[in-house]
Amino acid sequence: MNRYKKNVGWLLMFTILTIAISSCNKYIEEENNTNLTGEDFITEDNADRLVVGVYSSLRDVFKYTNIGYDMTMLGTDIFTSQENVNTDLNPLNVYVNINSSNGSFLNDWRNNYSVISKANIVINRFSNEILWTESNLNSRDNGIAQAKALRAMCYFNLVQAFGGVVLSLDEIDDISSDYVRSSEEETYTQIIKDLEEAIPALDDNPATGRLSKRAAQHLLSKVYLTRAYKPYGGSNDFELAASLAESAIGSYDINSQTYAEVFDYDNQVNDEILFSIQYGAGGDYDDRNNTKHSTLMFSVNELPGLSRQNPYGFREGSAMPTEFFYSLFEDNDTRDDATFHRILLADTEGAVGTDDIVVGDTVIYFPKTALTADELSDKLNRYYVYQPGDYYYNDNPQNVSGVNYLYSENTVFANFPIFKKFDDVGFDEIEGGFRDTFIYRVAESHLLAAEAYLGAGSPAQAAAHMNIVRNRATGESNFYTSVDIDDILNERALELAGETNRWYDLKRTGKLQERINLYNPHIMDHGSFDPSVHLLRPIPDTEIILSDNRIEQNPGY
Repeated sequence: MNRYKKNVGWLLMFTILTIAISSCNKYIEEENNTNLTGEDFITEDNADRLVVGVYSSLRDVFKYTNIGYDMTMLGTDIFTSQENVNTDLNPLNVYVNINSSNGSFLNDWRNNYSVISKANIVINRFSNEILWTESNLNSRDNGIAQAKALRAMCYFNLVQAFGGVVLSLDEIDDISSDYVRSSEEETYTQIIKDLEEAIPALDDNPATGRLSKRAAQHLLSKVYLTRAYKPYGGSNDFELAASLAESAIGSYDINSQTYAEVFDYDNQVNDEILFSIQYGAGGDYDDRNNTKHSTLMFSVNELPGLSRQNPYGFREGSAMPTEFFYSLFEDNDTRDDATFHRILLADTEGAVGTDDIVVGDTVIYFPKTALTADELSDKLNRYYVYQPGDYYYNDNPQNVSGVNYLYSENTVFANFPIFKKFDDVGFDEIEGGFRDTFIYRVAESHLLAAEAYLGAGSPAQAAAHMNIVRNRATGESNFYTSVDIDDILNERALELAGETNRWYDLKRTGKLQERINLYNPHIMDHGSFDPSVHLLRPIPDTEIILSDNRIEQNPGY
């Protein structure tokens, strides 16, 4: 049976060249090419617009929305639901009643295949339809390389979530339902093939927003690292992952910038970022706004003194960090201040009880370490204080230590330090913002190297890379004398929370079941994780129907 059957079905809608572009012109030069199709468009002079279209579609893959981040955050050790611990029924958080009709799975499937479809168009037309002059052959090869690397990126997303998937490697030119899933091993083989073919032809220093050689090496490192844990993994996959991570790091020293500087809104294009999804205030389309700043926060605008136009953001979704995540930050870890807003200030006048709030007043305070009784009493006369351990999951805050009338005015029942590192100065009062989404950073390359060296039996080299990351955060150059996989997962949480897919990390390392049962309060209360089922997501039922049931569902769904 041909392992590369064509996946069309819903994909047909994407095969018509529709490249609605919405990024800032200072990065990838983009135009709205919706009306440009057919032979008139495909020339060597403007063929790069096809490549830009592939990048544009990545926004939907990595856009953080109520549906999108559910699959990356919920049901993990460091993120949970804002809902009441005893009554939360979010399937992705507690692993109860997960089914193939869940919109999160369908969106993830379709958004990744949209990129794959457009990448296939680039590969086919650059290879077979465009007449290239000798002087532009490098542009041809580079365009194909970018498309193959982006295709590999999306197949990697899919295989981690769903297992083996349909390998569609050709531009779709007819309607067919004759397609089936390849095995997980075959899918990894194709991902590696695409990346190994792409890397030699990628630029070392492309325009911001394009995949560089080092970014692709970072991705391939993670692919080999993930496959290394599999029964069919190569005997030297850990070593290959380590070598590729070293190449991705290159000569860059992460200590050349502080953690806070890496996430400074005015410093989004910086040398630590290997690859990011670009946004910008020019040419913005309604469905392309970045909502990253609105994740991992509660409805702060419902607090007295904070308006819908507040500087922090507008809640999107229902995820929040766990108490375990907050507990990981040592007193000297500068990432805490760069990651969280522990003090929220009023941006409008308001009234609470008998007091008036003016702009600039503290509205709510989340101390990193518990206040003494005297400190707490003094502050409670002026604003809300939530001690560590008082962060609420949609529960009435009446039992907060030292409660007084202030809390009777607080109708927001989920209260916790919200994320700061994704702050967006350009967001509107609903959700849209223009901050870039960082996909790969050199700091993560160090953590990939650490995990790969540990797997390869080189613990000293693993500790060395861990200490590089830790040193920037705490100033301790030899914090780790030895490391295990839990150390690496904890350091990944501290360094990368909200950036990378935590569910994938826990699944890859075989730690998902153990750590959610230890640290996710909703799962500890009434979760129902079954490793024979829940290590894979269900194939969307829509896709099974479109294939005339040729696509097999994952076990247990």
